[in-house]
Parts: sequence; structure tokens; C-alpha cells
Amino acid sequence: MNTEELAARLSKAVAERTAIEPLTDDHPDLDLEAGYAVQRILREQAGELAGWKLGVTSRAKQAQVGVSAPVCGFLPAAGALDLGEPLSAGELIQPRAEPEIVFVLGRDLHGAHVTAVDVLSATSGLAVGIEVLDSRFRDYRFTMADVVADNTSASRYVVGAPVPPAGIDVRLVGVVLEKNGEVVATASGAASLGHPAAAVAWLVRRLAASGEGLHAGDVVLSGGLTAATPVVPGDVVTVSIDRLGTVEMPVS
Repeated sequence: MNTEELAARLSKAVAERTAIEPLTDDHPDLDLEAGYAVQRILREQAGELAGWKLGVTSRAKQAQVGVSAPVCGFLPAAGALDLGEPLSAGELIQPRAEPEIVFVLGRDLHGAHVTAVDVLSATSGLAVGIEVLDSRFRDYRFTMADVVADNTSASRYVVGAPVPPAGIDVRLVGVVLEKNGEVVATASGAASLGHPAAAVAWLVRRLAASGEGLHAGDVVLSGGLTAATPVVPGDVVTVSIDRLGTVEMPVS
């Protein structure tokens, strides 16, 4: 298996804005670790990074796809949208939006035994986030190894103004996803691995296995809290989270 060739295949799909078939169609032996090897190549080519993101943080979703842990990807700085900046749907293949609780790190955090409590103590701010997924695989058909190789479908993201975490129980905050003024889905923070900080702690432990960690200033998208909703030009996506605020993203 040539991981460089597989990474090039994904990069070509992004550049040409054309969906491809899953890598596992040609390489059924592609497993999660090989998927992460492909992702590392893409990360090396991505330029400046803003932080990390988590996927498959729902226990129900994990059971559905046959895994027992989340997956993670990286956030290129170039993928950030400013507040009020429209998402250009024409730059993407099949965009979908989902709500996220975002952690902003106030200090470095690393180690194989980091807990949710450690994450909360290292967090300088919590924020509302909208992640825009854009799988490079046709019709979002993929295995877990495929989606890891594809950087967990990462493309664009919006992060609201962070608020101090003191006194906020992120398990219990209510989350509302709206599209064009209509409520699409609701959830609570506990939808991400029972506690979003536990999801971030899992990420830190995962990074520790390769000698990496989180750094002060990193942003971490702690996992989608509802199913992702497809977006097209003319749509407006709004995410509101108790105690954290509201973020709106127009689509052009």
C-alpha cells in the first residue's frame, strides 16, 4: 500500500472538487493505523495548523459503525471562516454543517494519562462552533479507515468568541441547530462522549502515543453534537449553545 499515492488521490479530489470512490474499494486492507498514516501526509502538506477535531464521539454512532473510540483529524488554519464570512459552497464537493463545542487551550497539554478534569483546567475558553464537513468520497460512503485517511471529512469551520469555562457544565448545555430559521436538531453537550472534555482528553492521549500533544492557543472541535445537515448556496446555518452564545454562517 502506497500511502503517498492515497494521500495524492485525496488531494486531487479536493483540488478538482470531485468526489471519488472509497480508498478501501481498491485497498480493502486499509485499516485505521494506515488511515492515520495517510492523514499525517496530508497534515505535513497543510501548512499552518489551528488545532484538532474529533469525530464519531457519539456512543450510539460508535456502536453503529463497530468502533469503541472516536477518531481525530487536524484543522488547517486556512480552513477557518471569520464570523459572518459566507461559506463558499462552490469550493467544496458536498458540504454539511454540524454544531460543536470548541475548546481553546490556555496552556500546553500532553500525556498518556490526561483526564477530562485536566482538559478543563487547561482550557482558557469555550466557544460555539460550526464545522463544515466535506467528504471526498461519493455520497459519504466510506469505512472508518477511509474517513480517517480523509482527515475525518474536515474542510471549513467557524468559531465564536470564547467565554471563560468557570461554572459551565458542558454536559448539560442545550444545543440548537437551525437552517433558514427552522430548527433542524437539538442536543446537549453530553452527546459528545458523555462529556466534551472527555473527548478532548481522549485526543490528548491519542496524540501522546506519537509524542505529540496540544499547545496553548490550539482550538479543538470536540465532536459533532447532532447529525450534520447538507447546505447549499442561499442557506443560513445558526448554532446556539446555552451559556456560550450563537454563531451564524451564511452560505454563498
